Amino acid sequence: MDTEKIRIFLVDDDALFLKSLEIEFLANADFIIEAYPTGELCIQNISHSPDVIILDYHLDGIDKNAINGIETLDKIKMTTPDIPVVMLSSQDKIEVAINCMHHGAIDYVVKSETAFMRLQKIITMIFSYKKMEKTLDWYMERV
Repeated sequence: MDTEKIRIFLVDDDALFLKSLEIEFLANADFIIEAYPTGELCIQNISHSPDVIILDYHLDGIDKNAINGIETLDKIKMTTPDIPVVMLSSQDKIEVAINCMHHGAIDYVVKSETAFMRLQKIITMIFSYKKMEKTLDWYMERV
């Protein structure tokens, strides 16, 4: 049933990386994937209620005037603060990671051959935490 599937937004201006991530996710689990090349398109479709957004840091490869990942993250957090956002970047700099966290990202992943495995672990962690929260809420209602 579709309501049981996790909906993931993949947002990256690198078409090849975006497609390879989409293929990896679909091959490894039963997700609903929506892929967007710009932050603007991600925000326009936020009403589709993603469970997780995986967002590129730069996002200006297609359109130099496009909003970047941090601006997109800020807009997501203003309208839908509960959606977990994982930032992706080819930059392996601690300052970039810290900046992303200050803006509300739950994690930061460097684009590499292990990026997909890291993303998979992060998503698993997010949903085990959400399950624990639901169980705790259920329990607290009964005591």
